[in-house]
Amino acid sequence: MNFNGNCREAVEYYTEVFKTEEPKIMTFGEMPPSEEYPLPEEAKNLIMHTRLNMCGSVVMFSDIFPGMTFVQGTNISLAIVSDNLDEIKSLFNQLKVDGTVGMELQETFWSKCYGSVKDKFGIEWQFNYGSGEM
Repeated sequence: MNFNGNCREAVEYYTEVFKTEEPKIMTFGEMPPSEEYPLPEEAKNLIMHTRLNMCGSVVMFSDIFPGMTFVQGTNISLAIVSDNLDEIKSLFNQLKVDGTVGMELQETFWSKCYGSVKDKFGIEWQFNYGSGEM
């Protein structure tokens, strides 16, 4: 997932929601300097790379490099598939705070419980109970 300068805030939020270990963060300022691609001062504290293990999946995060085009949330949809209904409900309810619910958690023809939400950072999440064929 890419962010436009607020990656650190997003990673801290997801760390809390998914109760993960504190991530190791590498900033653009920690990169070896390059004469070919000089680093603007305002980019030095932006996150170049970090990752979280969320529900058994590794998800990587980065801020975009200054000057790159950023389109919030349109290139990603993450799916959490779990046999733990309480976990699905808890994660969904936390992510919908200040977000937009696409579909409330409900039974569908493919799942006993499915729902989707776009969180406060514009990231779309799908939740599916059971292994299913999603």
